[in-house]
Amino acid sequence: MILFESQLHSLSLLKRGKVRDIYTVDEQYLLIVATDRISAYDVILPTPIPNKGKILTELSNFWFGFTRSIIPNHLVEMRLEDILSDQEELKQVQGRAIIVKKFKPLPVEAVVRGYLIGSGWKDYQNNGKICGITLPQGLQLAEKLPESIYTPSTKANIGLHDENITFTETCALIGADLAEQIRYISIKIYNNAYEYAMKRGIIIADTKFEFGIDLNGQLVLIDEILTSDSSRFWDMNEYKIGFSPKSFDKQFVRDYLDTLDWNKQSPGPTLPHDIIDKTLTKYQEAQKIITNS
Repeated sequence: MILFESQLHSLSLLKRGKVRDIYTVDEQYLLIVATDRISAYDVILPTPIPNKGKILTELSNFWFGFTRSIIPNHLVEMRLEDILSDQEELKQVQGRAIIVKKFKPLPVEAVVRGYLIGSGWKDYQNNGKICGITLPQGLQLAEKLPESIYTPSTKANIGLHDENITFTETCALIGADLAEQIRYISIKIYNNAYEYAMKRGIIIADTKFEFGIDLNGQLVLIDEILTSDSSRFWDMNEYKIGFSPKSFDKQFVRDYLDTLDWNKQSPGPTLPHDIIDKTLTKYQEAQKIITNS
């Protein structure tokens, strides 16, 4: 079943994001549904990718378990059946919904880069830096960086673009202590996940995390983690410096969109069937390799 937009009448809809629909369970808990929507250049495309939401949910849940020793996350051990008594609603979101504890989200996307690609490559070409971090001269496209770097961005609303910011600007937004914690934990998660994935033939070139804080001001990992939507996954066997490598993520969709006469504004173009099928295959490959499923 394809789910472009969930419809749960037994719960109050809090927000529809680019991919996820968020419902209020009660004062403490939320239900997050990963739909099959796909966004590119911060625009939600009109064409869903079948079962994408289930794939993202399985990947995120795997990584939440993998990183639990590093930082607590928002997942709670409650069954969907405990909050959705309607069988049709339960069927609609089964395998693509999680129940989480409600935390105050921080207005920063924690981006970690291990390779020079995407907007980081463009910034480097312009001034030799990414988010104020000076890099060695002469690096090539897709080259591995000397060490993983933390390059935060703003968290934009739907239709608006995230903007890279410096670490100093992050400190001004959320305070130096929280900013330091996020940088340290983000790099640690990335490095651990990178080593795990490399053993399975996948390079995690970069990724982004989102964090919240509890009532005591303690940092918690929220949203999604290390999925094909939030990360660049490359095939290690196809990787070559100087070329954009074969990927298991939505870069494939971006590359297709770049061939169109589209101004990167809403409404987005419809995806043809072959692009839908190939995107789904890439997401499924990443899921199977990473989770051993």
